[in-house]
Amino acid sequence: MRALADRTCEPCRGGTRPLCGEELKDLASDLGGDWEVVGGHHLLKKYRFKDFAEALTFVNRVGAVAETEGHHPNVSFGWGYSELVIYTHAIDGLSESDFILAAKIDRL
Repeated sequence: MRALADRTCEPCRGGTRPLCGEELKDLASDLGGDWEVVGGHHLLKKYRFKDFAEALTFVNRVGAVAETEGHHPNVSFGWGYSELVIYTHAIDGLSESDFILAAKIDRL
């Protein structure tokens, strides 16, 4: 199977169930890194930077990946930090595309 970051996010229009149980565990282990699966609902990762400019540069790079994939995280940032929350809004939970996007962000 191709690495998560080598795959493409698929649009979700709703009507499918969010991932749960073993599906979440398997994808989380494929993802690795410091991503947390929070309440089976979303992925969370916190980043630290030396200053505001570095955080802004990172957020802009995340935004470019998100636009390319057509899948968008919730982003917060400020001086020296950024926090990303990823989930599929159409199903109010996690889909495979969330893990793909997280893996692509990890490659930045």
